[in-house]
Amino acid sequence: MKNLTGNEVRQMFLDYFKAHDHMVEPSAPLVPIDDDSLLWINSGVATLKKYFDGRVVPKNPRIVNAQKAIRTNDIENVGFTARHHTFFEMLGNFSIGDYFKEESIVRAWEFLTHKDWIGFDPDLLYVTVHPEDSDALNIWKEVIGLDESRIIRIEGNFWDIGEGPCGPNSEIFYDRGEDYDTVTPKEEMYPGGENERYLEIWNLVFSEFNHNKDGSYTPLPKQNIDTGMGLERIVSVIQDAKTNFDTDLFTPIIGEVEKVSGKKYGESAELDTAFKVISDHIRTVTFAIADGALPSNEGRGYVLRRLIRRAVRFSKDLNIDKAFMYNLVDVVGDVMGEFYPNVKEKASFIKDVVKGEEERFLATLDDGIKIYQGLRDSALKGDKTIAGTDAFKLYDTYGFPYELTVEYAALDGLTVDEAAFNEEMSAQKERARQARKAGDSMQVQSETFHSITDASVFTGYDSTKAESRLLYIVSDDKVVNEYSGEEPVEVIFAETPFYAESGGQIADTGIISNEHVKAEVDYVYKAPNGQNVHVIRVVEGTLTAGASYSLEVNREKRNFVMKNHTATHLMHQALKDVVGEHANQAGSLVQAERLRFDFSHLESLSKEQLTEIENIVNEKIYAGLNVAIAEMPIAEAKAKGAMALFGEKYGDVVRVVDIDQYSVELCGGIHVRNTADIGVFKIVSESGIGAGIRRIEAVTSKYAIELYKEYETTVENIAGTVKSKPGNVEHKITQLLDEKKELQDAYDKLKAELQQSKLNDLSDATVEVNGVRVIRKEVEANDAKDLRAQMDLIKSQNQDSVVALAAVTGDKVSLVVTVPKELTSKVRAGDIMKGMANIVDGKGGGRPDMAQGGGTNVESITASLQFVDEYIKDFL
Repeated sequence: MKNLTGNEVRQMFLDYFKAHDHMVEPSAPLVPIDDDSLLWINSGVATLKKYFDGRVVPKNPRIVNAQKAIRTNDIENVGFTARHHTFFEMLGNFSIGDYFKEESIVRAWEFLTHKDWIGFDPDLLYVTVHPEDSDALNIWKEVIGLDESRIIRIEGNFWDIGEGPCGPNSEIFYDRGEDYDTVTPKEEMYPGGENERYLEIWNLVFSEFNHNKDGSYTPLPKQNIDTGMGLERIVSVIQDAKTNFDTDLFTPIIGEVEKVSGKKYGESAELDTAFKVISDHIRTVTFAIADGALPSNEGRGYVLRRLIRRAVRFSKDLNIDKAFMYNLVDVVGDVMGEFYPNVKEKASFIKDVVKGEEERFLATLDDGIKIYQGLRDSALKGDKTIAGTDAFKLYDTYGFPYELTVEYAALDGLTVDEAAFNEEMSAQKERARQARKAGDSMQVQSETFHSITDASVFTGYDSTKAESRLLYIVSDDKVVNEYSGEEPVEVIFAETPFYAESGGQIADTGIISNEHVKAEVDYVYKAPNGQNVHVIRVVEGTLTAGASYSLEVNREKRNFVMKNHTATHLMHQALKDVVGEHANQAGSLVQAERLRFDFSHLESLSKEQLTEIENIVNEKIYAGLNVAIAEMPIAEAKAKGAMALFGEKYGDVVRVVDIDQYSVELCGGIHVRNTADIGVFKIVSESGIGAGIRRIEAVTSKYAIELYKEYETTVENIAGTVKSKPGNVEHKITQLLDEKKELQDAYDKLKAELQQSKLNDLSDATVEVNGVRVIRKEVEANDAKDLRAQMDLIKSQNQDSVVALAAVTGDKVSLVVTVPKELTSKVRAGDIMKGMANIVDGKGGGRPDMAQGGGTNVESITASLQFVDEYIKDFL
């Protein structure tokens, strides 16, 4: 067996399958693109679902990838086990309807055992198969020559995630030797059992059935191969590392933590857990932020926040009490940057985000302690137990680690209801599991469009009209020769000017016709083999396959879409100029009436920033910049500075949209020839739509003019109302506001004087009770605040009196009472208020010297004031 680094193993895997005619699929971003069912890319096959369920036919049916992935269902186990991770890399080879079981098994065996590749001793490898998969069993025995004693039949070897492709699987195990023979019970000491000796290193899935909606299973039209080998795990075997964390994928990160903490990895199990948690979580956070995710209180942003907080909590075990994780980003870049350069490219931004989160959480810990203290005080008065639901809320809502709650509780002589906490945690995990199960499923394969391979040429870059032959009519997933029904039907032409929705640009609409039929095009999308599929409604006549038709795009709609698409490119670059290079596209929608652009950014944009972006785009429009579009090799496009849109995959030859070198992007959409064609650009709104994602909506051309006209009409209407010329509206409104303030001040002064005059003579409301002067009076007040103001006025002139005031505010009673401080040892305002409020069917309370309350029984307001006299008689 060769002595290999983690990076060498990854590259060797790709090289091996590339040498066997596989297409290398680049590692996709961790944030899923066009797949709302997934929170994260969580497996090697997750980004290839479109190939497996037949929506897209790959250029090469043989695919290999090294795919970064995140799984968060077992966060609590990370650090306590040898191989749990939140971020990991999955090496996989895939066949989409090409080779099947035999070649996948041969390829895996050769890569693992041949001296030119990994070079494992074949005698240390074992495999598992499904009991009914005789094909796989025979291949392992007869083709590979594996003795049947090293082939284990396991009932669970069937890969099925719900609706879509599924099938039996075969796992490969490596025997690490007697040094790892430490499992309990011993009955599990076999490949496939729970133990550390026989380690699963590769899973080969033979996808040969469709799991249908009704629960039945039918053979797939195209059989597929899906394999997965965890990089961290295979490297731990190759490097004979006790755990994945003892490989060169982690040790440089752990080494940096050692420097910061002054502690040594390997000193104790408790310290090792902290090292593992920190090194795992910083990899996850670094890669996720590099791929466009940002910490927040929801969705994937919450996952990142939780990981950072968990790492900070464990850093306390290493006596680290300051923000430090952000400095580990550079180490992650050094370890992984050769294969994932975007981590180094975005290191500065990633560090800023992580540091900010660390510092906020360190402050949050103080807030969490205050909340804990409230729970502690309640528990001390009760059964000396902090409820599990409270501990979970403290953990889940406020980010306060459960371990700290337990630790503080023990110091305070309390316990935490761990069973109830675990029940809440299990419920949360089950919700995540169900969401993940739904997200993993694929669509059922459709053979009809998959089998259509005839070329269909898109001519819409140069024209909005075409004469073309109708190749296929597809109704109810079947090819037909004629169609005249009322329901929508799908058609493919030999050539078409109709743009299929992609890259955020909506599909064209228009008319298809000849002397026998007229149909309206409502939508256009890409077929699995790349043809533009037109979804149409027949207005009159009968469609006939093989006949020629006139295809005409709605030119007016297309023109406005083009303006908005080019404006989107300009705005994307202007955003980067104003906000920073991290403002990457996270989605877009280009319609005729408006454009919508989503981008990664932590904070809302200021009015000044939006104005600057708007001004930049309009300056580029006024400058009349030429829009040059050309196809070129991707290497040449990158050298030209072309910006690839977030998450898009590109071929060897790409289409570059160059707006006079200001904006250079890879794009397949349709654009104006000169920015002057856009006319004018106006931002309508800016808002947050999720975890660290902002959205700008804007309009151009006539739709911008219409918006300005609306603003103009609004200003004219306001001018008419305030009797001013439109150009003088702002001055007039300022003048009116100043006058209003003067009138309000005068009103408040008169009101205060009136109240003063009413309160000057309180003889009718004043009595002496057991030697104490008591003033209790019903007054007029707008609200509780007004009532307190009158109380302050009376109290300032009657310092030695008990004062109680009541007022009807709306349909309720408001109450306030004050007691001189020298009397509070005998008479408390809070106790008086409770009695007063009870009489008016309400509640109240407060300090010994001042209390307030209220109720709903207006008729009892006089009785509540009389209660003051009775209370003082009883207590003095």
